[in-house]
Amino acid sequence: MNDHRLRNYDSMLGLLCDADNPTPIVRLNRVTPYKHTQVYAKLEWYNPFGAVKDRVASNLVRDAEEKGLLGDVKKLVEPTSGNTGMGLAMIANAKGYSLTTPLSDAIPAEKRNVLRFFGCDVIELDDDLCPAPGAPEGAIQLAMDISEKPDVHMLNQYINEANPDAHYRTTGPEVWKQTEGKITHFVAGLGTCGTITGTGRFLKEQSNDIKVLGVHPAEGHDIPGVRSLRQLGQTQLFHPEEYDGTIEVDNKDAFDLCARLNQEESITAGPSSGMALAGAFEMVPDEPGNIIVIIFPDSIFKYTTSVRKHLPHLFPKETEAVASGGDTAADRTLRQLLDNARLSPDVIDMGQIDDLIDDDAILIDVRTSEEYAEEHAEGAINLPLAELEEQGEKHETLPKDKEAVIITICNVGKISLSGMLLLKSLGYNNTKNLEGGLTTWMAEGGPTEM
Repeated sequence: MNDHRLRNYDSMLGLLCDADNPTPIVRLNRVTPYKHTQVYAKLEWYNPFGAVKDRVASNLVRDAEEKGLLGDVKKLVEPTSGNTGMGLAMIANAKGYSLTTPLSDAIPAEKRNVLRFFGCDVIELDDDLCPAPGAPEGAIQLAMDISEKPDVHMLNQYINEANPDAHYRTTGPEVWKQTEGKITHFVAGLGTCGTITGTGRFLKEQSNDIKVLGVHPAEGHDIPGVRSLRQLGQTQLFHPEEYDGTIEVDNKDAFDLCARLNQEESITAGPSSGMALAGAFEMVPDEPGNIIVIIFPDSIFKYTTSVRKHLPHLFPKETEAVASGGDTAADRTLRQLLDNARLSPDVIDMGQIDDLIDDDAILIDVRTSEEYAEEHAEGAINLPLAELEEQGEKHETLPKDKEAVIITICNVGKISLSGMLLLKSLGYNNTKNLEGGLTTWMAEGGPTEM
């Protein structure tokens, strides 16, 4: 029998959290700018498999089993940005399922490696850091295709109400009980939005005066597990009408505060925790009686690659190449070039593209010929990035006029960003890149052809 008092359990599943076995909340003392407002971090890596998503993974499986959706199914498939996959892998191991996880190759290597170690069939794709619904070659679509097999089931954390229900059942009651009903502000980072939606619904039922606040990263961010405002528009569990406010935080503020949490508070928080805390500082005033609880989703140990990229001053130069597995100065310069380009005016959205196309801009799809043939933006010309790299300006598809306006496009805007920079290096200075790629094109009603 599971005994929380003695910390004695029949299996690892007995450690799953609820109001009687909560993850801890810890008061912050050194990094806060407040004199009166009290700030508490809810440390979600104290879930049995290391992250807030353990709650969701457990509830997704419980819900599917109770509804009879699994039956004779022994194989699960779930697109992930890492933590849901990890929790689901361990739940699956305990219950006798196998798990396939399509995911972006931009996810930190630490997470991808651990998923394999946990026994997952990991399929790496060129996709957003968080999978994008509607991307024809993305992780979510591939998972849906795999789930069409008769012995496979997709739980689909991105639309499944069992996601926020996990937090309504556990996180909300825990926070209410741990603060003795005195909480005034609840803050969470925005990813699938299960945490803020489910916890917020429970807390609002206890007191409608509690402020429920969301924090999201800037466009082009490098913070795993959370979504920019554009990406949130593709998430069915994002309900801003239920929240009391949202705010944007950039990479620098998130990673800087993440480092301070580790070094000043001795809290081993990851970058999304730093992001959520930075947002709380901006949104919550310093007033007597204010008590903030902020979700810290997971620990820093999965993000050493990301930390090295964003906080290089923490690592001795003479050991950089060795410690990062061959990450040279040239590699870091290239990444910085891509980051700068992603935030430049040359990356355009669908609101800007119509006028350019009306002015005879050339739309170039840099995906493979196979991807292009499956579906592409109407009028787009196929010029695979590999061919562009090999043939350069000699490629017959390129216009002779170096002043021509060119718009590059791919699935989600990542490969085409490299295509834009390559074309600029060849002298095509009027080259733009479509933010969000074909995913955004289709979501905004852009015509396609096969």
